[in-house]
Amino acid sequence: MKFLDLTKVHIRSGGGGSGCVSFRREKFIEYGGPDGGDGGRGGDVWVEVVDSLNTLIDFRFQQHFFANSGQPGMGKGRTGKDGASVTLRVPVGTEILDEDQETVIADMTELGQRLLLAKGGNGGWGNLQFKSATNQAPRRANSGQPGVERTIWLRLKLIADAGLAGLPNAGKSTFLAATSNARPKIADYPFTTLHPNLGVVGIDGREFVMADIPGLIEGASEGRGLGDQFLGHVERCAVLLQLVDGTSEDVAEDWRIIDTELDAYSHDVALKPRIIALNKIDALDDEERAEKRAALEAACGRKVYLISAVSGEGMQNVLRALLARIDKGKHVEEDDGPWQP
Repeated sequence: MKFLDLTKVHIRSGGGGSGCVSFRREKFIEYGGPDGGDGGRGGDVWVEVVDSLNTLIDFRFQQHFFANSGQPGMGKGRTGKDGASVTLRVPVGTEILDEDQETVIADMTELGQRLLLAKGGNGGWGNLQFKSATNQAPRRANSGQPGVERTIWLRLKLIADAGLAGLPNAGKSTFLAATSNARPKIADYPFTTLHPNLGVVGIDGREFVMADIPGLIEGASEGRGLGDQFLGHVERCAVLLQLVDGTSEDVAEDWRIIDTELDAYSHDVALKPRIIALNKIDALDDEERAEKRAALEAACGRKVYLISAVSGEGMQNVLRALLARIDKGKHVEEDDGPWQP
């Protein structure tokens, strides 16, 4: 299945049906009076979060969603049929943006959540509605209200507990494959990962969801490489795991590049709790491990974990550290509820 996380959609609700001008005409009834019915109501446009979807690929083949208009009223007081509504089905974590791609209309984060995007127009009144003691034969009816037409953007941000960040070939896909049930593409060339991957990681009888995004390079915020377009998928994460290639000549510079790009994308993302891990230590001897660990700790100012996604060395420790940060984040959210007397 192809991955698509941003798409433009055109929607239009149905217009209301027009009211009817009609008079009752039957044998032996000389003054039947008005009997024109009202027009039907136009259909609405809804968006709904459904299960079993993790991409917006369906919207690549259909970008226009138009609800049906209501039918006009008819004689004998008959109301026109209401127009059928349409529903856009999206995965959990989809943001609804206005046409400017900046104004957030809604953030669909819960399964089954529904939102009205465009309300259908009301049907017009038939001449039966205008009958009165002083106007017993009205010859007027209302037109139905027009539908609402608008352009929106759908942007998917995967919901994960932890996110992986690092330069290309830092070992992110190998780490995800070694710790979860995900099977991302792994190769010995840069930009192997072309779209985000999700995996369920298990540790000490617990599970959490981890997201792997394509690698960043210096200048990603300016569009270099694959750019920073996929960083939106780590905005919802409680913690980031930044992997640094232990075989790199300058591990401190590798860390700085990612830190700069995260801050350029979003200051909030850059301030997220972050765990630093020096990967591929199976290719280093004890002296090189100590030297590069010291250089990396001096650059980032925090503890650095030594791991090898290939041999499994140090993996349990970093997974437990991730789980602890996730639990701490959930505890803080629970404590930030509204104040009650």
